[in-house]
Amino acid sequence: MSATAVLQPEPQPIVACTVSRDVQNFDLLIEDMEAALGERWGDLTFSEALAYLEQPDAAGMEFIAIALDSEDEKDLSLMINIITAAKAQHIKVIIIAEDVTPASLHQLLREGGDEFVPYPLPEGELARAIERVTSEGPEEPVAPEMKNKLKATGDRSGVVIPIYGMAGGTGATTLAVNLAWELANVDKEAPPRVCLLDLGLQYGGVSTYLDLPRREAVIEMLADTQSIDSDTFMQALLAYNQKLHVLTAPTDMVPFDIINAKDVERLIEMARVNFDYVVIDMPPVIVEWSEAVLQAAHICFATLELEMRSAQNALRLKRALQSESLPFNKFRFILNRAPGFTDLNGKSRVKRLAESLGISIEVQLPDGGKPVAHNGDQGVPMAEGIPKNPLRKEIAKLAKSVHDVNTADIAKNKAKVRA
Repeated sequence: MSATAVLQPEPQPIVACTVSRDVQNFDLLIEDMEAALGERWGDLTFSEALAYLEQPDAAGMEFIAIALDSEDEKDLSLMINIITAAKAQHIKVIIIAEDVTPASLHQLLREGGDEFVPYPLPEGELARAIERVTSEGPEEPVAPEMKNKLKATGDRSGVVIPIYGMAGGTGATTLAVNLAWELANVDKEAPPRVCLLDLGLQYGGVSTYLDLPRREAVIEMLADTQSIDSDTFMQALLAYNQKLHVLTAPTDMVPFDIINAKDVERLIEMARVNFDYVVIDMPPVIVEWSEAVLQAAHICFATLELEMRSAQNALRLKRALQSESLPFNKFRFILNRAPGFTDLNGKSRVKRLAESLGISIEVQLPDGGKPVAHNGDQGVPMAEGIPKNPLRKEIAKLAKSVHDVNTADIAKNKAKVRA
């Protein structure tokens, strides 16, 4: 026997396959698959994939990467059949899409796609997606203290409060997190049930501010809101100290169009009937479902600062809503880092800002300084980390004002019913 024959390496097993009309149309995918798996992957066309996945030999595969573009949308049913066949063999599915409509992408994820990666592939993103789908075991279990223990009641009629930032860094997420926490603690004897929704689907930071994990359950729920009920919704929430209940942003960046207006309406309604207050941290963009949030809102808070960016964006928002006959009157503007009591020049600038925009600045929040940013990195509300900070005190006052108005309205409605 020759030495050459002895040293012949055994062929490496195929652990993954790309599935596409023609993989040569996705040259970056070829490069990234080779970088991640070497020679342990193959390539199949759509028709070949369906036939292969129905064979017992396919059970050894770890994942398939379905690559499609706008031309493939006419064969969406075939791709759904491929996903169904893969899931029957317990094979993970990564969707790689270029110029595909949100509706098609939404359908593929709802039918069983585990990961979505846009094409052209961002650097390193395919490797990260592969690592996520091939990691051992399911999603890490949630710590017991973070599990939501509240049961669905369906007997509430919660106040919906979206928080908008008129420019980056104006404190919208800080306000959303801390307002929600203050509302949850505003009445020690009869604490309200408060839900905080993070609809900043791509960069949502609520989970960071409260040191809560992001969960795969969120994207699964968003991908198929038609199937969720109150129990499913409550299971997707995380609890902070069992007082504040949070729907975090998804684990991965997803397109804003992964959900539509109907999805958002269902989500808000599910929260509204199970909680007394629903605070929503909104993304800094106007999307197709923005109107659904605005129509569901009882009052909208918009944070701005004493600078040109905020002024121009507030004016753009006002013009956009009024041109579409949308309820701009729901907005209450909150000036963050407002001038101090003795800063007469600053107060004059605030007055000119309000007059030039034709708005009323009803709340002025003081500058909490560096402790606010540092506290956010600690993952606790300001009431726990920096309770004496002036910004925290003003947000607590705002929460009490909201609760007092709501309590008065409830009492008034009950009196009318009795009459």
